[in-house]
Amino acid sequence: MSNYDPATSDLANVPIDTLKQWQIDALQAMHDLSTGKKRVTISYSQGDGTRSVTYQQANIEDLRAWLAKLNAQLGLGSRRRPIWTNF
Repeated sequence: MSNYDPATSDLANVPIDTLKQWQIDALQAMHDLSTGKKRVTISYSQGDGTRSVTYQQANIEDLRAWLAKLNAQLGLGSRRRPIWTNF
């Protein structure tokens, strides 16, 4: 997500409180999948209606991508530290 622009994202018009709740839901789903639940369903509302996505262990990477997108939109994306070399 190095070129992610929150201003032009499809999440740009979603209120911060809603994004935070979706982030909490995604983190809970990640926890549930990581601790053995077979399937997890996340529901959310977006301008044109309610959507739900069911994740299972096989597509946990999709859930990680959704969580990364939410984090980036909230300004919580991972920031790389500079690499220093000692000679």
